[in-house]
Amino acid sequence: MQENPQLPGHIQAAIDRNLSRQHRDAFGRPTDSAGTAWEGRDLSGTGIDGSSNPLHAFDTDDGLEDEAWTKVRQDLIDGNADEKDVFKVLENIRVFAAVVPTVAETTSHTHHDEHGHAHTIESDKESDVALVSLKSADGRGTLPVFTSIPKLTAWHKDARPVAVWMPRACLSAVDEGNELVVIDPGAHVTYVVRRPEVYALAQQKDWTPSYEDVQIARELSTLTDLVPGLKQLAMAPGRGVATQTSDGTVIAGGGAGPELALVATPHDPTDAVGNKLMLSTLQSLIADQELLAHRADTVEIVLGAAS
Repeated sequence: MQENPQLPGHIQAAIDRNLSRQHRDAFGRPTDSAGTAWEGRDLSGTGIDGSSNPLHAFDTDDGLEDEAWTKVRQDLIDGNADEKDVFKVLENIRVFAAVVPTVAETTSHTHHDEHGHAHTIESDKESDVALVSLKSADGRGTLPVFTSIPKLTAWHKDARPVAVWMPRACLSAVDEGNELVVIDPGAHVTYVVRRPEVYALAQQKDWTPSYEDVQIARELSTLTDLVPGLKQLAMAPGRGVATQTSDGTVIAGGGAGPELALVATPHDPTDAVGNKLMLSTLQSLIADQELLAHRADTVEIVLGAAS
């Protein structure tokens, strides 16, 4: 039996390349990227929220849905919760982001066999992982997150879960240029978190739905006298606030359509030409309202009936 069999040249070359990329300290010991040796390192101790690993918050996580989310989800279905109730839960739950393997680089190398013949190998690829992003119906970037591992794997069999607090997931969404976060796409309840709410979670600030925002109402009240033919301007939840479960049950939140409805009541509902001018003028003035643009995700103007 041969005691020291030689590996094929291209395999040995790949091993040598991997070894050359390893971080090592001055004594030649393997280290992390910061130059700290792995040998003798102690990772024991108390971690975050009961974790036994000081570097990890979720090592005791069973990968199932948080009880707080289960409750608020059922309350939505039963008509006993709304967007504000969901926000309070999202401030404190763990979710799973989805990552998939990608090819970062294809490498090629040439080796010579014992007869001096050159062989070029191009099948050696360096892999990476990428955070999954989606496109919403209106073209905006959307980060999918999942309340449990089974829901993630049911959605994409090749995706791998990364546990993260929901506010941190929202911060990652903002960093990646995504304006929306969608919770459990493809599940019985799929819930869209809109841009202002995503930003509030990312910054760990309070959030009020735009249709209940007193400051927005106060700012819009100054427009009434500037629009010819406008008698009154009121705010209401938009058509897209609500969404449906997979069996058609309507729930009060999580929709992706218009969030804020501005109900413009004219002085003369029979003046079609005048009302068209009124709506056009109102639309141009609204476009300049910075507070509205910041706190409302999407706005629709609705012609109201005169009382």
